[in-house]
Amino acid sequence: MFNKILIANRGEIAVRIIRACKELGATTVAVYSDADRRSLHVTLADEAYHIGGSAPSESYLAIDKIIDVAKKSGAQAIHPGFGFLSENEEFAKRCEKEKIVFIGPSAEAIRLMGDKITARKIAQKEKVPLVPGSDGAVTDVEASVIAEKIGYPVMIKASAGGGGKGMRLVRDKNDFESALRMARSEARSSFGDDSVFVEQFVEQPRHVEIQIMADRHGNTLHLFERECSIQRRHQKVIEEAPSSAISEKTRKKMGEVAVRIAKAVKYSGAGTVEFIMDQKENFYFLEMNTRVQVEHPVTEMITGFDIVKWMVRIANGEKLPYKQKDLSINGWAVECRVYAEDPETNFMPSPGHLKYVKAPSGPGIRDDSSIYSGYEVTSYYDPMLSKLVVWAESREAAIDKMASALREYIVLGVKTNIGFLIRVMNNEEFRQGKLDTGFIERHPELLIPGEVDIEPALIAAALAVEDGEETIESDKGFQSNWKLLGRKAGLSGGSLI
Repeated sequence: MFNKILIANRGEIAVRIIRACKELGATTVAVYSDADRRSLHVTLADEAYHIGGSAPSESYLAIDKIIDVAKKSGAQAIHPGFGFLSENEEFAKRCEKEKIVFIGPSAEAIRLMGDKITARKIAQKEKVPLVPGSDGAVTDVEASVIAEKIGYPVMIKASAGGGGKGMRLVRDKNDFESALRMARSEARSSFGDDSVFVEQFVEQPRHVEIQIMADRHGNTLHLFERECSIQRRHQKVIEEAPSSAISEKTRKKMGEVAVRIAKAVKYSGAGTVEFIMDQKENFYFLEMNTRVQVEHPVTEMITGFDIVKWMVRIANGEKLPYKQKDLSINGWAVECRVYAEDPETNFMPSPGHLKYVKAPSGPGIRDDSSIYSGYEVTSYYDPMLSKLVVWAESREAAIDKMASALREYIVLGVKTNIGFLIRVMNNEEFRQGKLDTGFIERHPELLIPGEVDIEPALIAAALAVEDGEETIESDKGFQSNWKLLGRKAGLSGGSLI
């Protein structure tokens, strides 16, 4: 095993990787920006090095600085996590040049799958189902012609895109020109590349993805699917595994297709092949993410497979000890991304000082987090605070457990989406599995706070912290007045502001 590993990331994923590395016996090296001086990943790592200003371009995206720390600290390998440099071909090449192991796929695999047009061509060659659309980047005139040919509605997508950037849904030809202009502009500012392609839009699509693991000895497995259809602004909010929408036959076929794509680019490490699926279980290749996913914990919960540890082991040259037949699905897992954001204002970020944090716990509950009481949520980075994950024997039981766990989650100091997440868990359509990527848009009532939905004892604890008191008293007794107290304190579905 590597003696020392540098984690080129921050937040909860850096904490997750540090813990996995320590369990494997490796010394860990953290890097941090000005804004992250007091972050949890800095405290947990064996060594920590300051690499620059708060802006990502001055720190977590600064390849030279990260490589310099790796060499200075004697790190033999670098784990990039997700985001930042995790899918950067040049970073992977630089690691190779400096004889530092990149814990992820080869630079060539990142290049091939990082460009959506190239990935689409590979999928075509492998006879993978594709949504009708352009075969490559298109000019404005070509885009308009193709849209007319395949029929509206269509999706305009940035070739180098990801995370919902540079995407526009167009339902009417009269809106196409302006949507194309906005998609190119956003793609240029986000990725430095304004090339786009056009696809037919699948009505009421579900977003289903397959987790794959591949070693460097030619062995490739899939760890079944994740359902990621609950999204806002094309970004996932709630994920579950497995999906309630697919049959065993579709699961097998989708897994085989994902493995085929991974093998086509000689993939190694953890990766995710993403599909959109219509209501009749017809699925189409969307893209491949060449990194660990935010939602990897739900797969770990239903398979018992430690994805992060195996990323490190594979990079160290180990063989996967399993065959596909050895893997099976056990129970159901649900993940909610807890954000410092306000659902009432189109999920606007809500930076600020966390006065008090109390995460839920108990059997089958996992909170992947890097926050604590006193932590500062800045506007420099994604506002995700944690990933709350639960496991139970059935989907219904998992949803019930998640709703209960969310009611125990206290965050004092910023607005969060916890109340929104509780309302989704209690929504009848969600509970019945009637999902698609337009679920949130179809249910605007979920964005509006209702009754305070949180455990009374936890409100008391949070209010005591805010008021500097050990107890909270009421003439009529606390139990009958906890909602009133919560509103007085600014409680909004799990957040105290």
